[in-house]
Amino acid sequence: MIELRRSDERGHFDHGWLNTYHTFSFADYYDPANMGFRSLRVINEDRVQPGQGFGTHPHRDMEIITYVLSGALAHKDSAGGEGVLRPGEVQHMTAGSGIRHSEFNASQTEPVHFLQIWIVPEKNGLKPGYDQRRFDVDGLRLVASRDGRDGSLRVHQNVDLYAARPAAGQTVTHTLAPDRHAWLQVVRGAVALNGAELRAGDGAAVNNEPRLEIRAPEAAELLLFDLA
Repeated sequence: MIELRRSDERGHFDHGWLNTYHTFSFADYYDPANMGFRSLRVINEDRVQPGQGFGTHPHRDMEIITYVLSGALAHKDSAGGEGVLRPGEVQHMTAGSGIRHSEFNASQTEPVHFLQIWIVPEKNGLKPGYDQRRFDVDGLRLVASRDGRDGSLRVHQNVDLYAARPAAGQTVTHTLAPDRHAWLQVVRGAVALNGAELRAGDGAAVNNEPRLEIRAPEAAELLLFDLA
């Protein structure tokens, strides 16, 4: 079964410095029918104006993944993590027992466009940590996993996160093991997921579909979460 979450159904706020869309309930956006999917709690699509950003603020007991689509995002946290994230790189932060961090547009002239993803960890009180890595994406590329295999970022939850950038006319496939579920988030272009058409900003919850066929009628970019 595939349940679609269309882009225009998401929560939306334009704060001037920040234009943000919330796939699931977040901050001032509350939708009891969309509180997350399995351990996936937040997918925010953010566009931050030049020189602006999120000042230092606290988090705890959450796995936070940031995926930049365009521009550059500067990160700094209380665990000693610091870096600038650009397209092709993925950032992971374990908030754990408590961390303070900031995220700012690293440019004074160009906006930055990125996804902020929160995953509920398998246990609370973990040691805070930070990592970021560049990935060459060809087909479905594993970028985060519980065991850190294939050079992926290690997250504290039973989830595999894949990125893909299929060219026009390309099809990528993924097999879900028994009792596994998936969330597909299209970030650019358009795809057909087992025949269901999705465009940028659309998401899809997948249950009881052992094989996923993702066909791109045009160049696309997507994230696929394989979840317990």
